[in-house]
Amino acid sequence: MKIGYADPPYPGCAHLYRDHPDYAGEVDHAELISRLEREFNGWVLHTSSPAIPLIASLVPSTARWAAWVKSFAAFKKGVRPAYAWEPVIFKPARRMREDYTGNRLVQRDWISCPITLRRGLVGAKPEAVCHWAFEIVGAERGDDLVDLFPGSGAVSRAWASWRPQLELAIGDVA
Repeated sequence: MKIGYADPPYPGCAHLYRDHPDYAGEVDHAELISRLEREFNGWVLHTSSPAIPLIASLVPSTARWAAWVKSFAAFKKGVRPAYAWEPVIFKPARRMREDYTGNRLVQRDWISCPITLRRGLVGAKPEAVCHWAFEIVGAERGDDLVDLFPGSGAVSRAWASWRPQLELAIGDVA
């Protein structure tokens, strides 16, 4: 399966990445979501809560919304309440498999995890958030993950270190 992972600059925030070598200005989210649908069996798209009104109508009905709840977040002066969660839109590549006993592995549509600090790029995703996203999209070892916005390289590093829950469940018994 081919999995697309998109963590683009959020609408209105492209200027934060002006000095990055991949900088290309504002992202056309309509084209991005269309590309995710065309090219990938399953996909993940990170965005911001203020962007929901802009993006919601672009999301296909086959996709789901999840949340990354930031147990530690950067607080901005004069912004109340703080932006301490992030929408994660995903389209599963496959149905969740069963473990070695025939039980379905349970997935939550949210994760609680602190933000990263000093990773060289604003918004670099924590490894735990990436691992959770791989699980909810139904990724498996051997799938082809395409990181559409490599930025800090965090998603690719997380993919290299990830062991699926199914693999962990079977490994615990072996």
